[in-house]
Amino acid sequence: MTPVALTIAGSDPSGGAGILADLKTFHQHRVYGEAVITLLTVQNTRGVTRVECMDPALVAEQIAAVTSDIPPGSAKTGALGTASVVEAVASAIGTTPLVVDPVMISKHGAPLIDEDAVTALKTLLMPRALLVTPNLHEAAALAGIEVESKELMIEAGLRLLDFGPVAVLVKGGHLEGRAADVLVTRESITWFDAERVATPHTHGTGCTYSAAIAARLACGEALIDAVRGAKAFIAEAIRTNPGLGHGHGPVNHFVAPSPAIPR
Repeated sequence: MTPVALTIAGSDPSGGAGILADLKTFHQHRVYGEAVITLLTVQNTRGVTRVECMDPALVAEQIAAVTSDIPPGSAKTGALGTASVVEAVASAIGTTPLVVDPVMISKHGAPLIDEDAVTALKTLLMPRALLVTPNLHEAAALAGIEVESKELMIEAGLRLLDFGPVAVLVKGGHLEGRAADVLVTRESITWFDAERVATPHTHGTGCTYSAAIAARLACGEALIDAVRGAKAFIAEAIRTNPGLGHGHGPVNHFVAPSPAIPR
């Protein structure tokens, strides 16, 4: 049986982030990818100049169309834009195992979600999530605390569990030292780290990381194994980035998943 994963996210025409990065990542993991577009951007590696959100009813209809015909084994969300789109996604996604990447701003600082949508994210979508994957900025905004140390990463993760997800992966890529992330559940605290690579070419890392987790979940891996494999994938994708563009270039989506996914 071919594993299937669904991405519900925005479009990046430069191909480094959003649904384009997600679909590339699914493909590398030998997972059939489906995509629901929530917003369109005008951007490249140097910046974002325009964001247009989809009609919430159109988003819901897209989800209904694909899930009724080719049901995904997992789904992930990225940039959702508005509270009404968040509500539409939360209502339409059903019981599909869900990875929520709470994308708030682009790599260039452009807002990709409004304040009402943040509230909807916490109250409507996070309770449906198997996993939420905030970076330090997003974890701070959602938890209401500054997240400037490993101890505070754990504290933020525990606070976010109160919104209802099964687990929270707080990504510490902006701290000094090794690139360390922490998976927080009610039962355990697990750290994953990798060598830090000094490069500006990190566009789409959050999208790619969460897509790799979703892909591995669709293949039947347990959550902790999916995170471990995805961490190795994104670390190598950053290390071997192709150096494209004149700004924050994309990571290498040609990386082979490691460790191998059982079939």
